[in-house]
Amino acid sequence: MSTPATPTNGSSQSDKPGFLPLVCVVDFHHARGPEVEKWFGVDQDQDPAAEYDWTLLPFMALSDGAHAATEDFSYFTLLRPTTDKDKEAATSLFGISCTRQMDASQLLVRPADVTRSTVQKAVVVIADSPQYFGMLRERLSVVTKAWFAQREFTDTEILRRFQDSLAEEKKRGVPSEDEDRDQYLGMSLRELVREFRWQTLVLLKCCLLQPKMLFFGSRCERLCMMQFSLISLIPGLLRNLQDCAGPELNNYEKSLVKPTSLRTSDRNSLLSYMGLPLQIFGKGSLLGPYTPLQQLDILADFGTKSYIVGSTNSLLLQQRDRYSDILINLDEDTINITSTSLKTALQLSPADRRWIDFITQSVNETWDEVNPGRPKTMGYVGSEEFIRLQFEEYLLSLISSVKYHSHLTKHGNNPRMLLSHIEGDPALDYSMDFVEAWKRTENYRIWDANTDSHLFDIVDPKHPCAGGLTIDDVQRRISQQVQDLHLDERFAQGKEVLGRNLAAGREKASTMFNKLYADMEALREAQRKRAEEVKKEGGAGGQNDKNNGGAAAGVDLAKAQQTMQAVGAKASTFVSGWATWAGEKRKAAGWGRASGSNSEAQSSGGGGWSSGWGKTGNKSRASYASVHSDLASEKDSLAGNTWGSRLESPDSITRRPDNRDGPTETRPLRNGSMSGESILDAAGSESSRSSPVSPRRPVPGPTVVAVPPAIDSVVVAAAEDLQNGISSPPAAPSVIPAPTPVPTAAAAEADEASATPQDKSGSVTITSVGPGQSHEESIESPPLTPVPTAAATAEAAEARSVWGNEVVLK
Repeated sequence: MSTPATPTNGSSQSDKPGFLPLVCVVDFHHARGPEVEKWFGVDQDQDPAAEYDWTLLPFMALSDGAHAATEDFSYFTLLRPTTDKDKEAATSLFGISCTRQMDASQLLVRPADVTRSTVQKAVVVIADSPQYFGMLRERLSVVTKAWFAQREFTDTEILRRFQDSLAEEKKRGVPSEDEDRDQYLGMSLRELVREFRWQTLVLLKCCLLQPKMLFFGSRCERLCMMQFSLISLIPGLLRNLQDCAGPELNNYEKSLVKPTSLRTSDRNSLLSYMGLPLQIFGKGSLLGPYTPLQQLDILADFGTKSYIVGSTNSLLLQQRDRYSDILINLDEDTINITSTSLKTALQLSPADRRWIDFITQSVNETWDEVNPGRPKTMGYVGSEEFIRLQFEEYLLSLISSVKYHSHLTKHGNNPRMLLSHIEGDPALDYSMDFVEAWKRTENYRIWDANTDSHLFDIVDPKHPCAGGLTIDDVQRRISQQVQDLHLDERFAQGKEVLGRNLAAGREKASTMFNKLYADMEALREAQRKRAEEVKKEGGAGGQNDKNNGGAAAGVDLAKAQQTMQAVGAKASTFVSGWATWAGEKRKAAGWGRASGSNSEAQSSGGGGWSSGWGKTGNKSRASYASVHSDLASEKDSLAGNTWGSRLESPDSITRRPDNRDGPTETRPLRNGSMSGESILDAAGSESSRSSPVSPRRPVPGPTVVAVPPAIDSVVVAAAEDLQNGISSPPAAPSVIPAPTPVPTAAAAEADEASATPQDKSGSVTITSVGPGQSHEESIESPPLTPVPTAAATAEAAEARSVWGNEVVLK
């Protein structure tokens, strides 16, 4: 019994005078755009483009973006309609073009119509099958490069001889000798699986469902090769593309005969009996590896139900919902399914995912960056043939399982009609959504009508990786998902960015600290220079004072400061003891008793407030005379060389009035000396005279002691001693210094204090002077209300006449 073979494009055309390959040159004119310049293989007066209505041929040969590359290839389909001359049925032709460009200045003879700086041309070969395009591409590239190397485009002898060689091979039937062999040179399935991984099976299933598939990529050759690689996964389809150029063609189905016999030793017989190839390009379908924008009206035509097309123009991306059900972006290696029903049907089952993961792993383990099309192990696993046979086995199992699924639907109630070694429905491993969607396609209808209903008796109806989801599947998917995340690359990039940021931060911090250190050094230098300038100025001023006879210029400032601190401590001790003594006396004896005997007793007993500055009569004047006498003796003692001769006792202080020749007065300084004419007794006398009815008690308030200016001589003498090198005594006496107030101003203050009845706060100011230093300390006391009397006013005037200064009780 003879076995009818599936009709092929090569066998049908080998018996005919046939279509001889044609060669043409397409030029890009600066004004008219792409146009066919010359044909080879036809008569001189014949134009196949005009004869067959190939108006889009120049746009297909010169792809968008071809000017960006030195060399680029484009693949396209052409419809050869039925003509009255040939009386042949309409069929599909396939074109391949090689585009190159060169600088116009390099031309030996520059034509007048070449106005641009670059010349761009394409050499096109049109054949009746894409089966040998892999080998044809290499030959076309060499011829085009040699033609451009001549730098003279009017010399086309090399192109004519190239076309003659193609026609000679066609006449001798060289291609038909290998028509049963699939020529896949240049169509790398390894790259397809490497880039799309498990989605490669999604694309194959999508082709079987015949949707509108749109491929996009900036490189035209890669765009076209991916489409040819995909459709080559269906065994025998590349030899049967005679209906792919137009949606109205349906020659394959018309000439198809249902096989009735099988030779299991013949692979082609097996494939033919199983109904392969699955003809996805029949009536209403279209294949356009490269489709220019000028062909979009054909895609939008009502008669075009499905297609696989490619474009390099990004304008189609903006209208992808209109022109595609699924978009494959080769620049980003992404698949975008816009149709909801298609997305559901293309969900892979666990068995499908397990199967495609095995192929992907085989390719990745044998990947060679130097030669991607060949495994680095030089073995069979992971090779192009391995991948192709795996997909062939998958398709045979698929169609066998679907046949068995249909058999179960009809004879599910008859166990004797079922296969004993098959459990359940094997079609479930291929996803029932996909099976139901495939049954509604044209290629399923053609396949089911021209195949036997018991194909499952020839091929086992079982998925190559049948079974449910297992732990190994989960682990494999997790591992694949982790690999898809590219964590190592992201971490490396993040580490690099972090390192750069740390380096920048370290540099900024270093710069900031360096600047801060420089500012501190500049500040220190400025302070040092300022100190040197002050020192120089001070030295110059001291030298000037010394030259002018100033005694104070030679005083040691450091020693004076130490002495000032020591005297200040002693003055504080004195004031504290004074306050303690006053408190005890107030508690023991009371304040300001009126009897004269009490006053005398207190005076002789070493304390009391009954006598003082406020007394009138001969006693006050005698006190003033005594003070003047003491100051006179103090003035005489200043001529001595030691502190002991100048201040004989630390228990008293000698003051001299403004009249340096007047008598001196010695004032008590310790607690035991308060029995004499003390300041507080004077305050008590004032109180007793101003308020005779009330007991003599001091009015609360501060006491201000203004020291006469006679003590200035003591300070000057101390300074002279420091200059002469006289050492300080063991215990520096407490002296009441301070500049003497101006008599006129002091008198005014005394009058104001005695005449104005208002509360004022006062203080006792004590200034201690030692060798080369002075210390001043004020003791604040609560305010008091003085009682202005005529006696107080008279006594203040008398004090001014004697002292030349004033002592005011506020």
